[in-house]
Amino acid sequence: QVQFVESGGGLVQPGGSLRLSCAAPGFTLDGYAIGWFRRAPGKEREGVSCISNSGGSETYADSVKGRFSISRDKAKNTVYLQMMDLKPEDPAVYYCAANLMRAACTAVARTYEYAYWGQGTQVTVSS
Repeated sequence: QVQFVESGGGLVQPGGSLRLSCAAPGFTLDGYAIGWFRRAPGKEREGVSCISNSGGSETYADSVKGRFSISRDKAKNTVYLQMMDLKPEDPAVYYCAANLMRAACTAVARTYEYAYWGQGTQVTVSS
């Protein structure tokens, strides 16, 4: 059974940075659009960013535009989410998943199109 592995979370001060990694043991990420999502306590899971299968296009939630950057490394079979200028509203468990229904990203992520969710990685922003 495929399950992605997210890592890189941690505790940072407001304005700090983190880089999250999404690995897929035994599964080739190449060929799939990969999305990053987050779920904060008491809130629904929301799409944060997506990168197309080719890496040629990216989408971001309005709340993270200009601060987060998604990328993929084919050789390492890994997708990254670089997070900068972290804010008090960013803390959540961050997840990655593969879009099994389309190779491109949609403006608004459709969670039901994604699979192979990992356990997530916790991001905490606190001074």
